[in-house]
Amino acid sequence: MQSIRAILPPTQGPGPTGERPVSLWSRELPADVSVGAHSHEWGQLTYTHNGMMRVSAEGSSWIVPPQRAIWIAPHVVHEVTMLEAACLSPLRIHASRNPFGGEHCRVVEVSSLLRELIAALEVGEQPREAGRAALLGELILDELARAPSRPIRVPLPMDKRLRSLCEALIDAPSDTRKLADWAKEAGASERTLARLFERELGMGFGQWRQQVRLAHGASLIARGLPLWQVAQQLGYASQSAFTAMFRKTFGSTPSGFFAGEKTRS
Repeated sequence: MQSIRAILPPTQGPGPTGERPVSLWSRELPADVSVGAHSHEWGQLTYTHNGMMRVSAEGSSWIVPPQRAIWIAPHVVHEVTMLEAACLSPLRIHASRNPFGGEHCRVVEVSSLLRELIAALEVGEQPREAGRAALLGELILDELARAPSRPIRVPLPMDKRLRSLCEALIDAPSDTRKLADWAKEAGASERTLARLFERELGMGFGQWRQQVRLAHGASLIARGLPLWQVAQQLGYASQSAFTAMFRKTFGSTPSGFFAGEKTRS
C-alpha cells in the first residue's frame, strides 16, 4: 500500500550543554526518506526552511511546512519523513531549558526573526564561534517561547492493518476510495476496519480522512498555494466546500487561521 522508503539513522554530533543550551546539526535529505524512530535526552525543534515533512510521535502525525516547526520533548520517540527534498535543521535544546513546560509535542509558527536566528546559528557552528552561538541560542529560546501554536494533528492507530491504511492515506490524501476498497488491501473486512477506527481513533473513516486532508491543506496554504488549488489537490468539489470544512474543524476560515485568529482543534 505504501512506496518503499529509505530509513536513515538519526544524526550524530554534539548535543546541547548547560553553557550552550541550543545546538544545531543540519543535513540535506531527498524526498520520500525517513529518519527512523528514535529519541534524544534533549528536546528538539524539528524544522526545515525549504521543504515539507511529516513527523510522527506519540500516536499522532503532523504535516509540517517550512513556516512551521514541531517541538518534541526529551525522550519522546519520533520519526521524520521528508515529503519534499529539503535541509533538515533540528534545533537541539537542553532538557533544563524546555520552552513549553510539560508539553510533549507542539507545532509552532516560525517567525521571520526565529528563522534568521536559526540561519545565523547554522553559520556559527564552528568552534571559534561558540560564544556567539550561545548568545544566538538564548535569543532563539526567548523567541521560541513567544511563538504561536498551530494545533494541526492527525491521530494514528496501533493496529498494524489500520495503521498501514492510515499511512497510505496520509501519503495520498486525495484518494477517494471507500473503506470497502481499502479493506481488500488491508486483509480485513470493512466491518472490522470500521470498528477499529471507532475503537482506536474515536471517529469514523470519513471523519479521519477529512482530518488528514485538512492537515495537508493547512500546510499547502502555509506555503502560499491558492485555496482553489488546495481544494483541487485534496479532492474537494470546490474552494467553498474546502473552506466550509476547514471552518467546521478549526473554528476559523483558512485566512483567519493563518492570521492568528482564535481556533478550535
